[in-house]
Amino acid sequence: MKYNLKSIALGLVASALLSATASAETIIIGHFGNPTPMQLLVSSDAVQKATGWEVEWRKFDSGTDVIAAMASGDVVLAELGSSPLSIAASQGVELQLIAYSDVIGSAESLIAHNGSGIETVADLKGKRIGVPVGSTAHFSLMGALQHEGIAEADVTIMSMKPDEIAAGWDQGAIDATWIWQPVQSEILKTGKLIIGADKTAEWGFPTFDGWVVDKAFGEAHATEVAAFLKEVERVNASYLANPAAWTADSPEVVAIATATGADPVQVPEILVGFTFLPLATQVSDTWLGGAAMTMKGTADFLKTAGRIDTSLDDYSAFVTTSYAEAAMK
Repeated sequence: MKYNLKSIALGLVASALLSATASAETIIIGHFGNPTPMQLLVSSDAVQKATGWEVEWRKFDSGTDVIAAMASGDVVLAELGSSPLSIAASQGVELQLIAYSDVIGSAESLIAHNGSGIETVADLKGKRIGVPVGSTAHFSLMGALQHEGIAEADVTIMSMKPDEIAAGWDQGAIDATWIWQPVQSEILKTGKLIIGADKTAEWGFPTFDGWVVDKAFGEAHATEVAAFLKEVERVNASYLANPAAWTADSPEVVAIATATGADPVQVPEILVGFTFLPLATQVSDTWLGGAAMTMKGTADFLKTAGRIDTSLDDYSAFVTTSYAEAAMK
């Protein structure tokens, strides 16, 4: 019997490629569905190409859901708000903050229903406030109440997911809410913005969304995680290079709107409510270098407020600059 060595070799190569494709690791990446530049990655195969992963993007309504998914091992890489991050670290979840997704400004705000009689934070006393409990929005609300000297017992805080807040708003079940986009833009049609998270940050209650990775997974896939951050940096840099070009009819905004369900007309304004930091800025002492102290301050506040039982003495083990630094090379 004669054998065609060239055919055999080609067959072996094809078999190897097929095997590699079949065995490609599927990674679930969690996100909040915010209308931000990273949604361009959700709606493309850029991360797959950069990392070699088969990627499943999973949208979460709140940080508490992300914590549960990461604690179970189901999700290994995700966006997580600063308040839930401090909660997860305090509970011993093995994760690390590796980059900032965004710094939250007016993209999360206190909105009062028209006719509620709420004109300032002080007017919240005796009112019903819907908020995703355990979220950055909840942390900002608690900070605002403390700043105004209003006890939690003096308001009715209703734990609601974003879609529940939208429904409750239309039904008149709540007087106010602290919520993020795109629900914020929708309810502002019949509401008034009182203050945003940028104001509570001035009062000592900063909030952000960070990229976190399961510690063991990150250590085993350092190259791929750095490649992921490089893609996030790429789309953020595209926006930062010329924000004015991201108009309602620009390809980028149309793609973001399609991915999130947001109104393209509102997306440019929504983007202004976030601050996107270049990695070169993130690795500084002010940001990732100071994140452990920010987490500590957040955790101490949550403990004092009775939201968590314990805060740690040191949160530095839950932050690393290594992936961001590798992504910059």
